[in-house]
Order: sequence, then structure tokens, then C-alpha cells
Amino acid sequence: MDNRSSVSSIKGKIGGLGAAIFSVCLLLSGVFWATEGAGSNARPPEQRFSIAVLPVENLSGTMAPVKDIRVLLVKRLKAQGFHVLDDESLEKFMSRNRIRYMGGINKAVAQAFKTETGVGGVLITSLDLYSEANPPKIALTSRLVSTGENPAILWIDGAGLAGDDSPGILGLGLIENPRALLEKAVGRVEGSLGKYLNRKPAGENVQSVKRKFRPEAFYRSDILVPNARYTVAVAPFLNFSGRRNAGEILELQFIRSLKKSDQFDVIEPGLVRQQLLALRIITPEGISLADAGALFTILNADLILTANVVEYEDYKGSFGKPKVDFFTQLIDRKTRRIVWSSVSHNEGDDGVFFFDRGKVNTAYAMASQMTRWIGKMMLAQGKRVEEAGEKGGGK
Repeated sequence: MDNRSSVSSIKGKIGGLGAAIFSVCLLLSGVFWATEGAGSNARPPEQRFSIAVLPVENLSGTMAPVKDIRVLLVKRLKAQGFHVLDDESLEKFMSRNRIRYMGGINKAVAQAFKTETGVGGVLITSLDLYSEANPPKIALTSRLVSTGENPAILWIDGAGLAGDDSPGILGLGLIENPRALLEKAVGRVEGSLGKYLNRKPAGENVQSVKRKFRPEAFYRSDILVPNARYTVAVAPFLNFSGRRNAGEILELQFIRSLKKSDQFDVIEPGLVRQQLLALRIITPEGISLADAGALFTILNADLILTANVVEYEDYKGSFGKPKVDFFTQLIDRKTRRIVWSSVSHNEGDDGVFFFDRGKVNTAYAMASQMTRWIGKMMLAQGKRVEEAGEKGGGK
């Protein structure tokens, strides 16, 4: 009887021990799965990349719903789960730091954003074209700049759209509502930013750059090394066109194109502006070699890009064509010589013969192609440069 009691007692203890072990394992497995689940999803809110969205800079030269554009950008970023600095905190920050310029940020502002608000990036957006005349037209450019001691352009993209870009059969693809076109443009830009922030490939089609937008003439020095990497400062462009802010708009186009080439590190234009003001450099006739020398030293740039905008023209309504005409120069730090120059001119109906097929409806979309070609050609290898220059020739 005692033996049976002992056996029963032992079995009971073993059973209790087994149940305890099972409970511990179950608890540990729960912790494991909870941890694994947290790792497989997005990062916790406090560790997410947070963004301050600045008010939109209006370069369109006309009244436009810039506040609506910012609201759309903020709404769509939040919908993707990104933390956006709230409006009240942003307004207090801008008032406290006396920020009035919306076209870029300098070192002091970038550092203040980091220490005072904790955001990791500042989204800077410009509205480059806005027309509600049927069919409507819109163009905008956004870039994300890092905060802290060394602000840098992390991402930049844009969209230039017209309501009749893709009319389709019987005009079923026409967009006549300006709000619908605005939302489409914002969605395209925000979608590109979302892919960057989520570390997804952009999926851009390199073949989309059409050959008719190559420079008419160009020169490239042997000093430029193909496939090398350079740091570039884009100096203010001179605007001789009748279009207000055309210089600033084309600057952003070049920054976007050079950044996409992966061979250029482009300095945030807010830093360039800061140094121009500090050095009291005024460029009514373009940047001089002496001024370039000072900028090279203080910005630690390898190259400085300048340009003159001769023509930058859009049109309203269904009839007309955009026109873009400019020439560029690239100055080398070591030699103080011009190592690249080019002349570009295009009209929206170049190469179009039937039913407006292939017509470009905005100067923005056309300039995007033109600047992309220059970005591709600057550091291309010999034969590729010659092939690219077949339109107008070059060295």
C-alpha cells in the first residue's frame, strides 16, 4: 500500500513538473512569436523615420491650392504609416527659428529640426506649374532632406502632367477636373517617396528617355572621368526667359536628374544659398571663377553647374506647344576649367507628325527628359557619348 502511494505520489509530482515545464515553454513561445511578429512588421512608432512637411513653395507664378497639396502629402504619408510632425509643432518651430524660406534648408535649420523636433527628414515641395484651363496642367517637385549636422538630399522626384496626356479612344482618358489631376500628380510623387522610405526599388524605365531630347551641341573635357563619382553644387541659374522662376524650376530638374544617375552627390541647394549669402555673392551675370573658387572650398564640391535659361514656355488650353531652351556649363575644382557645356532646345511637338502622338504637353515634362540626357552624357564612356550627341554633335 505504501509502495503504491509512493508511486502515485511520484507520478503526481512528475505530472505537475511536466505541466509546469509545458506552461513555461508556452510562455516562452508566446514571447518568441510576439518578438518575431514585431520584427516582421514595420518598426515601432518611436523608431519610425519621422518627417516634417514644409509648406509648398509656389513657383508657378499664379494662384494655386498649395495648402491642399501639402494636406494631401501629409494624409498619404500617414496612410502609409509614417510619422509626420503635426502642424502646431511645425508652426511653433518655424516661428521660433524665424524660418521664412521654403525652398531649402541650411545647416542651422537642419540641426534645429533634429534637436528640437526629432524628425529625421524634411520634405521640401515646389509647385512648378498650375493651370485650371481645360485641359488642366500641373507640375511639382519634392525632395527629402536629412536633418542634423550634415543635411543631404536623400530622395527627389517630381511629376508634370496635363489632362490630355493620355486622351485614349474617343477622349475617354481626358482629365478635365483640376482637382483630379492634382491628386494624380501628388499620388505619383508620394508613391515614389513611399517606395524610397520602404526601401523598395523605384522601377523606373531607363528607356523612357527619348533621343529627341538630347542636346543640340555639347563639349566634354577629358578631365571628366567616366564612371567616377563627383560632388556637385548647382549654382543659381540665370533666367532670360519670360517665365517667372524658370531658373529655380530648371535647377530642381537638374538636381533630380543628376541625383538619379547615381554618379553625382548633389549638395542641398539650401546649403548653396546659405554660402552665397554668407560670402555676399550676387550672380546677375553668372558665377565668376573667383566666386566659384570660394564655393568649391567652403562646400567641398568637385564640380559647379551653372546654366542660362533662354526660353521656358507653357501654354493654356488644347492648342499650343511648350518650349524649353537653355545652355549649361560645368566648372572643375582642380583646374578651374569648364569641363562640360551644352546647348539644348526642344518644342513639345518635335518629331510629331500625326494626331499629336508623342507630343509633350508641359515644359516640365520636356525639361525632365532634356536634363536626364545631360546627366547621362556627362560621365558616359566615349562611344556612348558620341552616339548620344548624334542630334547636334559634340566632342
